[in-house]
Amino acid sequence: MMEWTLIAIMLPALVAGIIVFSTHLVLGRQVLKRGIVFMDLAIAQIAAMGAIVAHILTMSQAHSHDGATISGTFMPFAFSIGGAGLIAWLAKYAEKELEAIIGCIYVVSAAAITLLMASDPHGAEHISKALNGHILWLGWQDMIVPGLTSLAFLTGIAIRPHILDGRLFYPVFALMVTLSVKMVGVYLVFSSLIMPALAVNQLSGKKALTSGYLTGLAGLVLGLVLSSLYDFPGGATIVVSLAVVCVLFRVLSRR
Repeated sequence: MMEWTLIAIMLPALVAGIIVFSTHLVLGRQVLKRGIVFMDLAIAQIAAMGAIVAHILTMSQAHSHDGATISGTFMPFAFSIGGAGLIAWLAKYAEKELEAIIGCIYVVSAAAITLLMASDPHGAEHISKALNGHILWLGWQDMIVPGLTSLAFLTGIAIRPHILDGRLFYPVFALMVTLSVKMVGVYLVFSSLIMPALAVNQLSGKKALTSGYLTGLAGLVLGLVLSSLYDFPGGATIVVSLAVVCVLFRVLSRR
């Protein structure tokens, strides 16, 4: 009975991780190509800030269920798309200083979240949830929109492989990152975007994609298994496991 209960908890988490990794490898390789590594962390943090603002509005609109629902759905996307638009504009006019500016955007967003939640008695809990996610407690209904959106994204990439080379990259990136942050948190979003992409950065073509997906899946499964065996936090365990697997792959592939 215990084993079936564990499987029932782990299976949605595994599927959620696969949904996230399926799109993030492609996006992560584009991030490395453009040299804007901190962009994913900044956009994820901005999306989390949007979720925090939505939470505050929800509390103030507790008497209006429709208003609270609209805020919780719309706000993270509005913030992340606005942040992506700002970075796209900066990429045109401040290219040499772009990475430093993006780092500043991330720090300011993180500080703003702390300030926004300073008077909330459950502020630390909400901040921890935004950063670490709650992958082990996801239900199947949480994956419907991210799953369909990821399928549409991958279909578009298959039809037009170079579609992300232009400015469309920024709004698409904001959309996918925001959906992922709601499921798995800022830390795992950043890790899934950068670590597998770095692990296979010296490879190209189908070999890079295949190796990247296998590396990401191995880190995901290892993290989930260790989390279930030792009762570790799911998101943090996957991040560390993914880092170990990606470093090992990079070292062994060079040899």
